[in-house]
Amino acid sequence: MRVGYPWWIGVCVLMPLLAVLCAPAASAALPLGGGAGIIVNGTYCTLATIGHDKTGELVGFTAASCGGPDSPVVAEGSENLGPVGTVVAANGALYYAVIKFDPAKITPIANFAGFVINGIDTGPHEWHQPACRLGAATGYFCTGIGSLPGAGPRMTMPRGNYQAGDNGGPVTSNDLLIGLITGGTFVPGDPLGAVPFEITQMAKLSAILDDVNSTGSPGAGFTPIPA
Repeated sequence: MRVGYPWWIGVCVLMPLLAVLCAPAASAALPLGGGAGIIVNGTYCTLATIGHDKTGELVGFTAASCGGPDSPVVAEGSENLGPVGTVVAANGALYYAVIKFDPAKITPIANFAGFVINGIDTGPHEWHQPACRLGAATGYFCTGIGSLPGAGPRMTMPRGNYQAGDNGGPVTSNDLLIGLITGGTFVPGDPLGAVPFEITQMAKLSAILDDVNSTGSPGAGFTPIPA
């Protein structure tokens, strides 16, 4: 029995130039940047930043609490793409994880949902220095650095809401990345009239970069995508 085909299939086969036009269009890569919601091995978190390390690999950072090495990473709202990256390194003591992304699936951007990351500020930082954060769970919020930065790997931001899905989110000052969100603490009010509030805990990016650079692990020599 003879099987009939649409007339245009024969044209596409016989004329190579038209065959190019007949080929299905490739799907566009997903724009992804600091502040984007990600799911790391089933845990809802936030991407801190994305860029390239010294080897040219497309990498990003999030919180270590999101998932350890070999954890698949899916972009929130684009689960149909499947994993777009994999955690390749983590340091629980310094609260960070490194993600290697698939450049065929991801277009790295420096301005995600209006949150601009235009480079890195490794400090030193000052008490009450202006700071803004973007968490996938609770959104955008600005205040100031709420604790004296000192020599340790952590800083805080007072006020604003916090949920676990914010973990890994970027913290910037004057559009320069200074840290990533690692947790939150609720401070209750008291009978003297103090109102309850929340404190956002964050890891200093300077401590994170010092660690990956000293070990030469994935993420060493990291440079974020420029705005």
